[in-house]
Amino acid sequence: MERQQHMPYLVDSLQKLAQTPSPTGMTGQVEALLMQELSALGLSPWQTRKGGVLVQLNPGAEGDGILLSAHIDTLGLMVRALKANGRLRFTKIGGCPFNYAEQENVTVWTRDGKSYEGTVRLNEPAVHGRRDVESVERKDDNMEIVLDEKVHNAEDAGKLGISAGDFVSLDPRFRRSGDGFVKSRHLDDKASSAVLLCLARAFTQGEASCDRPVYAMFTNYEEVGHGASAGQPDNITDMIAVDMGVVADDLKTDEYKVSICAKDSTGPFDYTLTNALILIAKQHELAYAVDVYPFYGSDTAAALSAGRDWRHALVGPGVAASHGYERVHEDGLWNTLLLLKHYLRTA
Repeated sequence: MERQQHMPYLVDSLQKLAQTPSPTGMTGQVEALLMQELSALGLSPWQTRKGGVLVQLNPGAEGDGILLSAHIDTLGLMVRALKANGRLRFTKIGGCPFNYAEQENVTVWTRDGKSYEGTVRLNEPAVHGRRDVESVERKDDNMEIVLDEKVHNAEDAGKLGISAGDFVSLDPRFRRSGDGFVKSRHLDDKASSAVLLCLARAFTQGEASCDRPVYAMFTNYEEVGHGASAGQPDNITDMIAVDMGVVADDLKTDEYKVSICAKDSTGPFDYTLTNALILIAKQHELAYAVDVYPFYGSDTAAALSAGRDWRHALVGPGVAASHGYERVHEDGLWNTLLLLKHYLRTA
């Protein structure tokens, strides 16, 4: 595989995915995008009842299947209540710290198809109006969404069609920057979703292959814990979650490497499958790291908790500042793609 032939497609795909709103529970737009992109490659994707997108990358292959999963749902917010001043109290979807959402531009999506822009703020954010702006705890009851509409009370907001239960998406602020960097919200896990799209393209072009059936599954409830709990083909025996690699503390992963996780907060990954991935990384001289993620769960946990008797592993590009304004590098994306490609050729 030639990097210059695939990297533009990979990063373009990442931009499309990142800029398509998909907080967990409201993923229809990005599901449609994936169905369109996979169909344009000549593949035949289908959807689960929950809306997850599945596709076999090598149609016609038979035997014990390999499942590669990435998730297309993201962190987000939901309207909890309309406040007396016309602003919105909100609740979090997924594990986004309140301070990571502060001062972010957002879009409120009503149940009848309207959308309105706004901003997440402290209730009283002006440094000229209060002395404790720096020290005040960011929490549910002292933050709000301020709409970019002329609203003065809850009735005004209600007339716009806004109500409790409306989804709120965070502006991704996608940027290609410097020497191969990508900055954006939601690189967890749209970076790896783009890697799987690029792998699918490589299969259709004859640059990737596997004797066993290979399925890509794009789940849409990972951030709340049940993304890969159901809907997979019956012949799966191995599952590799392709999610973000953690860049933090004493971990060896960085934005230029593919991370291979040996253990996360749910426990260790399959010894044999993880060893095979490490061996492939060594043989092909990939930039990689083996790490233990202290505060992490993935779609493999959902699958195993649902009773799937599969070997399981986890890999992904190093992503900095997870669950905030994240950053990845093209090198990390490329090393992840190569690890999957080389592993599948020998699986």
